[in-house]
Amino acid sequence: MFSRFQLFCAGIPQRWVFAVMGFLAVTNAYTMRICLSLAITEMVSTSATSANDTSLDDTCPDLDSSTSSNTSSSSGTFEWSEYTQGIILSSFFWGYIITQLPGGVLADKFGGKYTLGLGIFSTAVFTLLTPVVVETFDATGLIVLRFLMGLGEGTTFPAVNVLIAQWAPPHERSKIGTVVMTGAQVGTVLGTALSGILIRYSSLGWPTVFYVFGGFGVLWFFVWLFLCYSTPATHPFITDREKHYLHETMNEHTHKRGGPTPWARILRSGPLWALVAGKVGHDWGFYTMVTDLPLYMSNVLKFSIQANGFLSALPYVVMWIASIASSWLADWLIKREKIGITNVRKICTTIASVGPAIFIIAASYAGCDRTVVVVLFTLGMGLMGPFYPGMMVNAIDLSPNYSGTLMAIVNGIGAIAGILAPYAVGVLTPNQTVGEWRVVFWITFVVFFVSNLVFDIWADGEVQPWNDLTEEIERQARKEIESKNEQGVANYGQTRNDGDVVT
Repeated sequence: MFSRFQLFCAGIPQRWVFAVMGFLAVTNAYTMRICLSLAITEMVSTSATSANDTSLDDTCPDLDSSTSSNTSSSSGTFEWSEYTQGIILSSFFWGYIITQLPGGVLADKFGGKYTLGLGIFSTAVFTLLTPVVVETFDATGLIVLRFLMGLGEGTTFPAVNVLIAQWAPPHERSKIGTVVMTGAQVGTVLGTALSGILIRYSSLGWPTVFYVFGGFGVLWFFVWLFLCYSTPATHPFITDREKHYLHETMNEHTHKRGGPTPWARILRSGPLWALVAGKVGHDWGFYTMVTDLPLYMSNVLKFSIQANGFLSALPYVVMWIASIASSWLADWLIKREKIGITNVRKICTTIASVGPAIFIIAASYAGCDRTVVVVLFTLGMGLMGPFYPGMMVNAIDLSPNYSGTLMAIVNGIGAIAGILAPYAVGVLTPNQTVGEWRVVFWITFVVFFVSNLVFDIWADGEVQPWNDLTEEIERQARKEIESKNEQGVANYGQTRNDGDVVT
């Protein structure tokens, strides 16, 4: 039976098996992370979210009662204010930050298979426990549980980056990296669209979403253990042809000869901090939308829970399509040497920063025109797609050997935006009015532009010298020897000319 499976797998490129399973890993991570953003609109009583008086001119009218089930009251039982909801939605990122660096270091040293797998598995278990914990311990229990989920998911992108560095040849890096990382969009789509359907039609209500997505996370883990491995060299199903191909195309920058991580060189790297700036901008915009767009659709535009799920998911469908299309174009440009890697990364990141910034602001000025707002949000988030062949794979460009550590630094600092963005929304939108949300979107606009400017000035797409310090030391030693030899020849020639040696 096992040999038949090996024979079947022999015809499938294992780097693409990894790409699909890595994509499903990120998809599961995001469904489990994001499903609360929609579920919380049904968990909380409407009366708890509108404690202050608002101007009718700044509040959207209710939809017709036949199309809206939540315009006047909610069946939710929890009395959580907007501030409390902001704390709940941001608590995930408290834990998420903590495990970034340990996850990156572990993945760099021991491989990404178990670092990624166990992180997703633990998150799945905590997701399954969510309904019980909330009913027993209320908001406090949910905050603690979301913190623990963040600890589990904090290893996801560092481990994924290490695996991409081992499995994606340079001219396929944009495609494979984007396929894997755009699981974020697909997970967001499924986590919002399916949540709306599950809540609407399940007799259990909002707890259903946690059981379904947590169950899928557990199932993925056991398939992952069987199919995927940290490196081509340790994979039992890979063909010799593919193993040789990966070795030849990636050997230059993915081998190490031991030694400590060059922390000082890494932390002094300008391109690394440019990448950090790009990630902060992306995460601020992305997490503002991914955690709070369902609240905007529900509390401001007054869409029903089912319509909310579909309309909140629509921008991420377009974003996913744009990500895949732009990644293929980026790799084509790099492979044909039309544009250098550095410029490809900068162009993609600029499109993905400036475009969303403009369209999100335009949506805030569309007021309560629901059709226009949905179209503008969809176009804005769609233009965020080129972030993935832009700055999201840039850590692997800079250092394949330390890509996990780099992604841990970048993702960990970027995750601070995941804490601040939902918290800021909770503080700035106590009455859920169009004007309050406009302030949120202007802040997002500024963050996008400033972070993109820093990235465009200092980013780099080439492998950095500290990627393999052993090779750099050897190069320096060879240069010193050559310099001494040249100096010796020069001195010898000078003595001949002076007649000090020749008799």
